[in-house]
Amino acid sequence: MMRGIRGATTVTENTAEAINEATQELLEKMLLDNALEFEQICSIIFTVTPDLNAAFPAEAARAMGMTLVPLLNALEIPVPGRLERAIRVMMHVETERKQDQIKHIYLRGAVVLRPDIASAQ
Repeated sequence: MMRGIRGATTVTENTAEAINEATQELLEKMLLDNALEFEQICSIIFTVTPDLNAAFPAEAARAMGMTLVPLLNALEIPVPGRLERAIRVMMHVETERKQDQIKHIYLRGAVVLRPDIASAQ
């Protein structure tokens, strides 16, 4: 069965190092908490807020070894007053877990996006 897993995090600065570190931290937690291997990942879509342009989050995934996983970067809609310096992830995976068993991961400042889920982690 295919499932979608959401995740998000933030960085304090627009640098390649900060973007890569936060992205890898988020992906590692998503994989660990959902007991996933790279082979189970169908694809990943990354979005970043317009204030992040120092690196592509997909570069961080490739550096982790996700060289065969289809990855896509996109720009988040710039809604005024919304969370800044945010990296969001939509990971499509093959898993036997039921929808209510999927663990969506919100780290750092992104906890405000889904406090109902983040507080349960």
